[in-house]
Amino acid sequence: MRLWRSVVGKLWMTILVLVSFVLIILTILLLEFFEKYHVSQIEQELANQANKVSSILEAHAGDGLGEEIVFEIVDKPLGVIIAYNEEDFRLSPDAPEQDIKPAKNLLNDPDVMKVFTGGKHIVKEISQTEYPNRVSRYENVIVAAAPFQINDQNGAILIYQSLSVLKDTTQKTTRIILLSAGIAIVLTTFFAFFLSTRITAPLRKMKEAAFQVSKGEFDTKVPFLSHDEIGELAIAFNQMAKRLKINMNVLSQEKEQLKSILSSMADGVMTFSKSGDVLITNPPAERFLQQWHNEGKTSKNLIPGELADLLAQAISTETEQTEELKIQGRYYVVIVSPLYTQNQQSVRGAVAVIRDMTEERRLDKLRNDFVSNVSHELRTPISMLQGYSEAIIDDIVDSEEEKKELAKIIYDESLRIGRLVNELLDLAKMEAGHMSLNYDNLEIGAFIQRIMHKFGGIAKEKQVKLESQLSDNLLFSMDPDRIEQVLTNLIDNAIRHTAENGCVTVTQTRNAAGITIKVSDNGSGIPEEDLPFVFERFYKADKARTRGKAGTGLGLAIVKNIVDAHKGEITVQSIVDVGTTFIIFLPNAK
Repeated sequence: MRLWRSVVGKLWMTILVLVSFVLIILTILLLEFFEKYHVSQIEQELANQANKVSSILEAHAGDGLGEEIVFEIVDKPLGVIIAYNEEDFRLSPDAPEQDIKPAKNLLNDPDVMKVFTGGKHIVKEISQTEYPNRVSRYENVIVAAAPFQINDQNGAILIYQSLSVLKDTTQKTTRIILLSAGIAIVLTTFFAFFLSTRITAPLRKMKEAAFQVSKGEFDTKVPFLSHDEIGELAIAFNQMAKRLKINMNVLSQEKEQLKSILSSMADGVMTFSKSGDVLITNPPAERFLQQWHNEGKTSKNLIPGELADLLAQAISTETEQTEELKIQGRYYVVIVSPLYTQNQQSVRGAVAVIRDMTEERRLDKLRNDFVSNVSHELRTPISMLQGYSEAIIDDIVDSEEEKKELAKIIYDESLRIGRLVNELLDLAKMEAGHMSLNYDNLEIGAFIQRIMHKFGGIAKEKQVKLESQLSDNLLFSMDPDRIEQVLTNLIDNAIRHTAENGCVTVTQTRNAAGITIKVSDNGSGIPEEDLPFVFERFYKADKARTRGKAGTGLGLAIVKNIVDAHKGEITVQSIVDVGTTFIIFLPNAK
């Protein structure tokens, strides 16, 4: 950095220029003073000499010795003119001829001539050239005129001296003053530089410390060696850095806390400026925006048009705005509230809270569907119970056999209602996490074979062939009662949905991760559009819900909960009129 751009250079040059200016003014004033002083001394001396000489001439008016005495006592560089009148004047006998013309010029001066007419003492500086302003003052002559009277005749004595005698004196005085000024400037230069560096050294340290603080090094301290203003400034700087460190730590903690809160929130939060620019978002809000862009709409605006309208309304009306948006099959409730400036005078932006209501809407739908499905499932058996009971009560049937048949139907429907209620209770317990598993090591092949043996009679009655491909002597840890419930449900469904001469096959394989059990049939199959919903409660591919094949609609939901409780996975593959395969994977128990 250049010297004159630094504080040292500026302070140094300021002091130097100021001192130089003062010395120049002082030199000019001193030279003017000494010159005037010397001229005044010459005038005073000439006036005194003129008075003495005039007294001598008057005292020796009769003996003629006056002129000799005057010319004897007046030495060079003074010149003397004794004028008895304006025409009769005497010069020193040893005066050179070139002094005659200056002597006449003095006598011809109007002010000097007043000594003859007015009898006054005259002291005047007279130029000897026609152009007095073009020559140096040292070419001028100072003359002192004093009147005297001899034999009643007015005369005058003129003593004059050239100012050239001042030239040497003035030059010596000037050299002394300039030398003193130069020495003063040199000393001032060193003193100013020393003073500037002493003053600015702490400032440079503060500058370096300020740069360190600006880089985040808040532990930087400035040493203070004095108790003046600079020392107090260093103390204030250290306190500022300490306080700044505390404030930055507090802000950092608050920022991290706010970031953690925003990141952990299930709701999306977006902060907007007054112009609509997005300032802050959290992950749920970013997912919301990503879904909006993935929907294929134009992305000229960074936010959805509906959200932009809500933002504009919230800012313009300064009131909270709420609206529900649907994007890619998901439901969002957006609440936009205005943000105010610190003085609460104007709106500086808005904050939007985006709540994903998809699960709530799904649960509402499931609840409604559940009520509808339960009502539907219970309506049929209850109606049958009511109808057949009324038939018995009203003695509509005559024979005892018909009454027994109606009673059997009433009994079967009551059992159906009991199964529905029990399955609902079991499912509720499973979904609430109250299902406990009792693991046991058992031979998986014999276990599945025993379950299949229970369906031998039903399969034979329906003329459905039961086959198995099982591993012998393979031990596996699981809850036998719950897995039996799973396989019973799947095999029963397979037999019920398989036509005569069909086939139901159960296979089991083992790998390092666990076992896989498949229940396959070549029955009617499940439509492709129904496959994603087969594990939901009360869902049936048979939309007519005929009593012939329809169950409660809860079996597969219970199956999935049991498999999930074993940390396993169940999937389904089906083709209409080709068959269906349920695949169960159970991991090794830890």
